Amino acid sequence: MSAQALKAGSVVLATRFSALGDVAMTVPALYDACLASPDVHVVMLTRDFMAPLFLETPDNLTVVGVNLDDYKGPAGMWRLFREMESTYGITHYVDLHDVLRTKMMRLYSHLRRIPTAKIDKGRKEKRRLTRSGDKVLLPLTHSIERYRRALADIGLPAPAGAFKGYFAATPPSEALYESIAGPRQPGERWIGIAPFAKHEGKIYPIELMEQVIRALSGSRATRLFLFGGGPYENKILTEWARKYPATVSLAGQRHGFPVELALMSRMDVVLTMDSANMHLAALTGVPVVSVWGATHPYCGFSGWQVPDENNVQLPLPCRPCSVFGNKPCATGDYKCLSAIRPQSIVDRVEAVIARKKS
Repeated sequence: MSAQALKAGSVVLATRFSALGDVAMTVPALYDACLASPDVHVVMLTRDFMAPLFLETPDNLTVVGVNLDDYKGPAGMWRLFREMESTYGITHYVDLHDVLRTKMMRLYSHLRRIPTAKIDKGRKEKRRLTRSGDKVLLPLTHSIERYRRALADIGLPAPAGAFKGYFAATPPSEALYESIAGPRQPGERWIGIAPFAKHEGKIYPIELMEQVIRALSGSRATRLFLFGGGPYENKILTEWARKYPATVSLAGQRHGFPVELALMSRMDVVLTMDSANMHLAALTGVPVVSVWGATHPYCGFSGWQVPDENNVQLPLPCRPCSVFGNKPCATGDYKCLSAIRPQSIVDRVEAVIARKKS
């Protein structure tokens, strides 16, 4: 049951500290909520390096990034809570994370007689969906909808539709990414590829992904942009950029969210895993094709407004075995990924581009 709508002048503190993809999924819900209640101010508290992903924020949304290493333990979280309260005049608190840190902040809110609400993560449902036997293979509530419900529970309705995606009204300035991409030639196709994820159970085998890149790079008037980070990813993506024509690696260059999101928005399609890049690309409104292995869109983590036919996956009885892809494969071969044919991914990417142009 949703709470009564908040009065004008109320200030809602919302928190989500990790992971990057989960923080990205708060954007549609928060922006819709702010646009629906312009007289209520929302303060979104997250990690400092994630704060820049919030672009084109509504006038009544303030995003605050903090280094949690500066606020360790109960005393540190109490200090952080009091800083938010004294700086912004917090009147309500909505916990979009429900972990130890944010549970402490809920406790502190109660001590200060500040009304609270929290996300329902559906942990029991997810266990039934991912257990090894007798799975309940049904789609669960999407994470973005769970955020909307938590916001509504604090009195901040978040009806879908007002948020259209980053750069929906005005395309980003080409100057943001000109040094990376250069000018786009007439008739040229731009394809973004983000082949990595946090866990092995969500990464399409590298040797197979290279076949995908080889095929796509061989298409006429096509440029590929490879997204990734870290030494291992940088090494592989740099090698692919060297081997295949019209292929650019962005790995290890640290352009920042505003630049990379602007570049993503200009792609004809972005190919990803079930990863943070899937969510970031989706926020720009660009068509996204994603590859799924140990995880499953039914867990509620598919990209914002990404149609199900754009999710490349195999109907294996063991899937999904994990919510986050962090469990070792029971058979050790990750067949859920290795059995996906590279050509099937290429075909899906080509179909999405063709559909966009039609």
